[in-house]
Amino acid sequence: MRYDVVVAGGGPAGSRVAELLSPNWEVAVLEEHEVSGLPVQCTGLISPRVLKLCGVDQVPKNVLHGARLHFPGGRDISVRSSEPKGVVIDRALLDQQMAENAIDAGAEFFYNRRYLKRIWNGGHRLHYCEDNQIGEMECRLLVGADGQNSRVGREIGAGEPREWVRGLQVDLPIEDDSDMVDIHVGNEVAPGFFAWKLPCGEFTRVGLCVSWDSGPPSHYLRAYLKKLGLQDEKPIDKHCGKIPLGGRGPTYADGVMLVGDAAGQVKPASGGGLHPGLLSARCLAETADASLNQERTDAAFLKRYEKAWTKEVGKELARTYRLRRVFTGMSDPDFDKAAALVDRPDIHEILNYGDIDHPAELAPRLLRKSPGLLRFSPRLIAAMLSR
Repeated sequence: MRYDVVVAGGGPAGSRVAELLSPNWEVAVLEEHEVSGLPVQCTGLISPRVLKLCGVDQVPKNVLHGARLHFPGGRDISVRSSEPKGVVIDRALLDQQMAENAIDAGAEFFYNRRYLKRIWNGGHRLHYCEDNQIGEMECRLLVGADGQNSRVGREIGAGEPREWVRGLQVDLPIEDDSDMVDIHVGNEVAPGFFAWKLPCGEFTRVGLCVSWDSGPPSHYLRAYLKKLGLQDEKPIDKHCGKIPLGGRGPTYADGVMLVGDAAGQVKPASGGGLHPGLLSARCLAETADASLNQERTDAAFLKRYEKAWTKEVGKELARTYRLRRVFTGMSDPDFDKAAALVDRPDIHEILNYGDIDHPAELAPRLLRKSPGLLRFSPRLIAAMLSR
């Protein structure tokens, strides 16, 4: 089997690349699971703009207008907007719909085929595994969209992310169609990240992420459920996974480009990868189209992809990661002091217009209103000046 492009991984970023390229090129997608989207490793909370970027028609399970932020010392701050800030989607269905879009555009999907390795000689000979049998196919370009543990990334020498966080969440049989998500911060609740209680209409999703050196998240989730008084609820589903933060690179090599989690294109503030991954998928498709047309699949040519996605989303990810480093350096008393500094009507007004896809944009406005926030880290100054 010979193709112009083979995409390793049939998640949203991989499917989007396949959809964009298939009208003009022969594209195949290797997906190791029986169906796209399973197992689920996402909260399912995205912005309305991301749902549009996905190019699918899905009725959200819930529409959110804000959040209640809970701090270690007991202070609560509500952030609310008249405009929808987030939608809760069926993530497995989203992945399946995006795969269908790619198939409709002409891509061939091969399920239960796990990418193994490549042999490069101006083109690729790929090895994959299906039912314990080794198969081969050929292509001109290989796209690594195979997630945080990307085999393709390891083959081209893509480095480890700056850090990993581990997440665990459960779905509880509690109906809740409220339009506010609850977020708890603090080193006892979720060290290095945060915990959430997300209303999903017919059920409630409760989970958290923790820094890697804090150990497995199961201990923290049990304590969090007890804190919420939900320890006796029997989960109807459970999801877990690890998330790469801080980027990784390079994201290209001879005949290869990485996208999505495989490329470290993940928001450091929330761990979400759909928004940066989908924007980067468009950059990749544009580079791939030019590469195939000009018959230039060498690394020197494909380097333009990394330049393009860095310009599109990389600067925002870098700014947000610097803010994350401030966050992870804060003690619980620091969180309470910061909460006291921002718990004012004029700052609430700023927070009400925050954007979950661009959290770093709030920082300069918050600093101007509350310069006392600078006390928590001089790194925050650099983060503000790097806009």
